[in-house]
Amino acid sequence: MKEIRSYFNSPIAFVVITIFSILTGYYFYNIFASFSTLSFQAQTDPMVANQYGALNVTEFVIRPFIGTLSGVMLIMLPMLTMRVFSEEKKAGTIELLLTFPVKDIEAIMGKFMGCMGIFMIMLVLSFPSILLVEFFGDPEWGVIITGYIGLILMGSAFISLGVFMSTLTENQIIAAVLTFSALMIFYVVSYSTSLVGESLSRILEYLSFNYHIANFAKGVIDTSDVVYYILFTFFFLFLSMRSLESKRWRA
Repeated sequence: MKEIRSYFNSPIAFVVITIFSILTGYYFYNIFASFSTLSFQAQTDPMVANQYGALNVTEFVIRPFIGTLSGVMLIMLPMLTMRVFSEEKKAGTIELLLTFPVKDIEAIMGKFMGCMGIFMIMLVLSFPSILLVEFFGDPEWGVIITGYIGLILMGSAFISLGVFMSTLTENQIIAAVLTFSALMIFYVVSYSTSLVGESLSRILEYLSFNYHIANFAKGVIDTSDVVYYILFTFFFLFLSMRSLESKRWRA
């Protein structure tokens, strides 16, 4: 709770949450408006109806919206994590933090959970869009639930990498850029699968965030997808701990 309160003591939480809500709201409006227009055209034009078949709100609204949320998270979460340790380093309080009677993993988990708390608030604020779909249509709640589970797991992976990058530099902008760049690589790596051999293609596909969130957006919870996000999160939290320990040794 202390870490969450610290976010609201500065403009960062308000700015990130506000921009996230504006972007997701804008994209949801466009997705839903396009679906409404397409539905109207299908009712009046048999050719459109034959082209798209039965228009399903889950297929045309919910799944694209989940994909949109993951893309907006890619942009906004580095702004959330950039300050966690960089600010401590710049202010010179990192040495004080390392002398506290707390373990490095406890300090890291405190920062991580603080970011997760803000992230969960962001996701909750996106949920009224889903309720609007429920009011006008009949979405599959199984897909909605699995989609949000996937987004939570993806968010934890994003945040863990951001926390690690924040331990490497005292400059918040550099931490944000490093985080965004690394996340972007993992986000688009699957686009290169057609350029390499089959074995390497499978590796790149498995490393891709897009590959795993796609299954959640289909209403499928695959063990390999869950394991991927959990291992990714723990790996970068582990690297964060090693980074802090190296700082302690240098001190």
